[in-house]
Amino acid sequence: MTAPLPERVYNLLVVEDSETQAIMIRRMLEAHGFQVERAASGEAALDLLNARLPDMIIADFHLPGMSGGELSRQLRLNSRTRSIPLLMLTEAAEVETEREGLESGADAYISKAADPDFLILRIRALLRERPAMQEEPGDEMPHFRRLRFLVLDDDPAGLADHSATLLREGYLVEAASDVEGALAALGNADLTVDCVLIGLPPRRFDSVDACRVLNARREEERAQQAERSTAPFLMIGIERDGAVSKEKLARAFDAGLDEFIPTLNDHLLLRVRLRAIVRRKMMQDEMAQADADRRDRAITVERARMTEALTQANAELGAANDKLIETQAKLVQAAKMASLGELVAGIAHEINNPLAFILAHQATVQRVLGQIGSQDVTTEKARGYIAKAQDRATAMGAGLKRIRDLVLNLRQFSRLDEGGFQSVDIFEAIDTVLTLLRPKLGDRIHVGRHYDAPPTLWCSPALLNQVVMNIVSNAADAIEGEGRIDITVTLDGPDYVILIEDSGPGVPEAVEARIFEPFFTTKPIGSGTGLGLAIAYSVVKAHQGAITIGRSPFGGASFKIAVPLMDETGQPLPQASAMGAAGLTEAPRQPIAGA
Repeated sequence: MTAPLPERVYNLLVVEDSETQAIMIRRMLEAHGFQVERAASGEAALDLLNARLPDMIIADFHLPGMSGGELSRQLRLNSRTRSIPLLMLTEAAEVETEREGLESGADAYISKAADPDFLILRIRALLRERPAMQEEPGDEMPHFRRLRFLVLDDDPAGLADHSATLLREGYLVEAASDVEGALAALGNADLTVDCVLIGLPPRRFDSVDACRVLNARREEERAQQAERSTAPFLMIGIERDGAVSKEKLARAFDAGLDEFIPTLNDHLLLRVRLRAIVRRKMMQDEMAQADADRRDRAITVERARMTEALTQANAELGAANDKLIETQAKLVQAAKMASLGELVAGIAHEINNPLAFILAHQATVQRVLGQIGSQDVTTEKARGYIAKAQDRATAMGAGLKRIRDLVLNLRQFSRLDEGGFQSVDIFEAIDTVLTLLRPKLGDRIHVGRHYDAPPTLWCSPALLNQVVMNIVSNAADAIEGEGRIDITVTLDGPDYVILIEDSGPGVPEAVEARIFEPFFTTKPIGSGTGLGLAIAYSVVKAHQGAITIGRSPFGGASFKIAVPLMDETGQPLPQASAMGAAGLTEAPRQPIAGA
């Protein structure tokens, strides 16, 4: 006979001091599929709410200490619990009790003697009308604590009466009969006093002086804990025997008194006034807690921002450091190349002069020997000497030619930046280089050419004469037996790229860092000068480009030459995408060998 709720187990908190009643209510609720937790008092219920939130609270109005009405008021004052449905129970139909329970914030009021099916209907209706809060990991739990009163009164009867009234309302109570005792209680770090109730007028101390002393203590606490999460204590004066004059009351307010309750014979009205004052204090505490939370969130956000900024600064510093290291390596290499350029220029000059002298005389000697050989020689022995001299002169000519080629390479290495720039047909130049290298390539090496860029480039002819020839020649030397070399010309953004890949053994990682050093070679002694790749490096740098080495898809070495596209004034051209498509060569060139 009850409408079913969605498939879900709802958690209900039952606040009931009677063990018998609690067992009966628990069994009835669990029989209808609810999960039940019980608290024997309002204070115990608040302690449970500090740990977890139920879907609904069912509370007896008549509880020891804190009443059901006061429990309801505290729930509605807390932002995290004010939406939890609250059903109030009582023994019989008490109109005044029902009115007080509903005014305190309860959602419904029902007698314990009501039909159990009707009670379940009301519970299900409240759960349906007010969906349970969905708690997420990290959500803050409500902070409930029993407020503490400090009663300052030198009349034992008044002290006992006020303390009993406060205890029945569920508050914690400390008592003091003089100002010194009150200050000692306020100075106790284990006690948090929310309100000071002062009996007026006292007999053995001046109430105005007491307010002034306690207010000074309150200001000290406020200054010491500027960012506290609770508001300072309130000072409440309660009149005794109607003996407080208006003039004295005014001085007490000037001294720091916050509230005044005149003589009341009705204890219910006294409790209502105290509840109103307590509600004000709890609202102040909630605002202070909200301010503290905002400060904590602001600090967390600022720390996160600073952490992010620090991380970014560290990343930028690391990138700058890497760039500095790279630049330093480039400067070292550039300085090394400049020094070696000056050195080899001097060596080439010093060698070139005697070399020209020797070459001239070698040609004269060889010519004279030839003339002698054509005349009649009387003895066989003389003819043998002449033939041997002719052979030695020819061998000497080959050696001198090798020295001359070396000197030429040295001079080119030291004067690469002196060559003028001009418009060069890259495709034709590469074809010429491959034609010159045909004897070395032969039929054993397949050369593939892939041209996907404009054919002309504003550059120094040395870019092709020295760089491409040296790299292709080295690749041919490295390939044993049959193999392949691929030459690809493309555009990569603002760069003109020439990629040379081979199927040789590749360059070992141990020597990659030295591969562009002058006079460094992995060839056998007498097979290379070690200047080929050094010349290539210098030529590319003179074009403000870069040459890098890697692994080709054929298993050998891959050399990537990238130089910026420039016009005749030396200014960079737009991105490659802006280049006209008319300059692209669509038809692939035929391989130079092994096609």
